[in-house]
Amino acid sequence: MSRIIATAAIRGAHKLVARAEESLRQAIETYGPDAPVAFPNTGYYLPVIYGMTGMVVEKVGDLVPVLERAKALLPPVPSEKVWLPYLGPALDAGMATLFADEIIEAIKYLGTPPYTMTSKPTDDNLWLGAADDVILRKRGIEFVDGTAPGFAAVVGAAPTNEIAVKIARELQEKNLYVFMSAQTDGRSFAEQLAEEGVELGWETRLVPFGKDITATVFSLGFAARAAMSFGGVKPGDFRRVLLYNKNRIFAFVIALGYVDDEKYAQAAGAINFGFPTIADTDIPQILPTGICTYEHVVSNVPHDKIVSRAIEVRGLKITVTKVPVPVAYGPAFEGESVRKGDMHVEFGGQRTPAFELVRMRDAAEVEDGKIEVIGPDVDTVPEGGRLPLGIVVDVYGRKMQEDFEPVLERRIHYFINYAQGVWHMGQRDINWLRISKAAFKQGFRLRHFGDILYAKMKSEFASILDRVQVTIYTDETKVLEMREEARRIYAHRDERLKALSDDTVDTFYSCTLCQSFAPTHVCVVLPERVGLCGSVSWLDAKASYEINPHGCNQPVPKKDVIDPVKGQWQSCNDFIFQNSRGTIERVNFYTIMEYPLTSCGCFEAIIVMLPECNGFMIVNREHAGMTPCGMTFSTLAGMIGGGVQTPGFMGIGKAYLASKKFIVADGGLARIVWMPKDFKEQMRHVLEERAEELGLGRDFIDKIADETVGVTAEEILPFLEEKGHPALTMDPLL
Repeated sequence: MSRIIATAAIRGAHKLVARAEESLRQAIETYGPDAPVAFPNTGYYLPVIYGMTGMVVEKVGDLVPVLERAKALLPPVPSEKVWLPYLGPALDAGMATLFADEIIEAIKYLGTPPYTMTSKPTDDNLWLGAADDVILRKRGIEFVDGTAPGFAAVVGAAPTNEIAVKIARELQEKNLYVFMSAQTDGRSFAEQLAEEGVELGWETRLVPFGKDITATVFSLGFAARAAMSFGGVKPGDFRRVLLYNKNRIFAFVIALGYVDDEKYAQAAGAINFGFPTIADTDIPQILPTGICTYEHVVSNVPHDKIVSRAIEVRGLKITVTKVPVPVAYGPAFEGESVRKGDMHVEFGGQRTPAFELVRMRDAAEVEDGKIEVIGPDVDTVPEGGRLPLGIVVDVYGRKMQEDFEPVLERRIHYFINYAQGVWHMGQRDINWLRISKAAFKQGFRLRHFGDILYAKMKSEFASILDRVQVTIYTDETKVLEMREEARRIYAHRDERLKALSDDTVDTFYSCTLCQSFAPTHVCVVLPERVGLCGSVSWLDAKASYEINPHGCNQPVPKKDVIDPVKGQWQSCNDFIFQNSRGTIERVNFYTIMEYPLTSCGCFEAIIVMLPECNGFMIVNREHAGMTPCGMTFSTLAGMIGGGVQTPGFMGIGKAYLASKKFIVADGGLARIVWMPKDFKEQMRHVLEERAEELGLGRDFIDKIADETVGVTAEEILPFLEEKGHPALTMDPLL
């Protein structure tokens, strides 16, 4: 190993540990050793420390033994003339650096944090700080399904704002997340982007963690939490945490500008995780190799090559389908918003009539590649104007099925949103779209909606589609006429879907997408049970299997019933046992009390037994507060995630609450005794309809306690008794 970089990294680690020691001394003096300390809304405490050592930090005094651990890792600063033939001292210094970083950053949260603690910057604060577990789980699924192949931790600043924007856009176009921290001569990469009007935040994958060098640890903390949350790695199993990140989290560091001792120390910390550093300045190579997949450090890389070089060094395989539009295109732009003041034109959103429709047609009715605009284009309206909009995608394919129409139709939302400066929300006849002034000036026109949909439909659904034709309507008379046709098709589909049930099909479908993070987890999607992430329905899984017979959605035969009430079939057990690597022997689909389905880490909500109330509570991932089971969502998720089977606990998709098969063997909806208030209101319509169908009455939802009633079983029991909640008179759960 180069003695220069080793010396600098070790020297930087000593500086940061000394800084952490002084910060901790001041924190004890100011707040006392019993003051609570944490990164907000996470069940993983200080995640690098927790993942590497298993040490739980809940109060300031808990940081003292962590600091001693960091000091113990510090090797002496070697002489510039001493040759270090192996990586060990620098790697130890790197880990000590990360511990020191987390100590310093945790102490910042004791006072007025220098962070917004939101998903995007505010008008007066650019820096977001540590990601909470809501963000981790929402964004983590993108690392699971491949829409985010990895992340780049950008440290420092580019020579110019123009170069910074080009690097950021290239990383976005490659679908990578960009985690930003530190500075060069008082300037940071995130500040450069903000000055050029680039939208920052988790939604656009450009995440400004903090300007301090110590904020770099938030990137490594995100990776450590992914290992514990999705991979089922136990806290303290440092070897598995590091191997998991090397093999599954494809990340790298881009160091821009002068690399000082503290930055060298951060690079050494990243190398522990298998993350290489690629720099635009002259820094020495680290030898021997062995920790990172290829090289540890690559220096003097030109700015126009730095992204491609980083991807090559990390061993990432990225496939980007080129879409013929005049703006940047990729999933990283999906979360970009187009505000009213920034828009050139909008469609729908109850402001003009609008709809979107995918129709299966006969071969003679579809001309492949035909894109037609019927009505005025966006250059005929004044800036800030409106137009009606109808989007009709006619498809033909020998393997196409009518049931696949809504699956393809839902993809319109994503495909259009991937265009920079174009915003889409809603579906069917409640869609709403905007084109920004910037996209319009770059030449984006209505035809480009067709170009996007044709290119993406043909590339992603090539195995079932032979021909795709797109018609864009903006003539209001024609839009209204075609909207009525679309509404007839929507109604017909809804009737067909109502006939689908677990009892009327002979095949379920697996989803093993999350096995890239949770190797023993097998999700099984039923007609009346959406996938845990909420985004995979039975029809979605069926279509996915037709599209890719060797993919993550495989047919699970429903044969040889063992228990029709609890929902257990021998064929399903056999499939799950084989695909969970012999870990899960049997599963009941209609109960959480005995052999429930496993949970990964991407679930939308968690259902938990409350024995004192003879019922269940449900908590959604957006809820950060305490719950009657004595744990927050984050703590619960850490306990049940990673593919373990936990009786009395289970991750679910929100739509499962509307199912006739919802924990039917346990008593169904009548067992729900507590939900967060916001979640209850969000699901009110669904819960009222389902309760009425079950004879519980539409007012049943008002018998369900929430945090305004209490967050312990003792607090909510009197409320349940007063309301006459049916769970209290049902057979005991245990």
